[in-house]
Amino acid sequence: MSTTDPPITLYRLQACPYCERVVRVLQDLGLEYTSRFVEPMHAERNVVKRVAGSRPVPAIVDDRTGVTMSESANIVEYLESTYGEGLVEAGGDA
Repeated sequence: MSTTDPPITLYRLQACPYCERVVRVLQDLGLEYTSRFVEPMHAERNVVKRVAGSRPVPAIVDDRTGVTMSESANIVEYLESTYGEGLVEAGGDA
């Protein structure tokens, strides 16, 4: 990761309501992130499996905290508990 890349990477599908839920939370919290759109066929999401250990999306990698996870409800809970109360500054280091 270069120093200009956002620390959060979101692996997602086009028009996926679960992915859009995570996008809304990222935006509401003012977090910078990179979107990586993945293959619609579950069996072809090898990039997601390499980084997250399984193929479901959405999945995030947060380089600031070292967290990698899937499942929108888990991601939303993580983002809100980590960044929602200022526990980690959105623009700073952990």
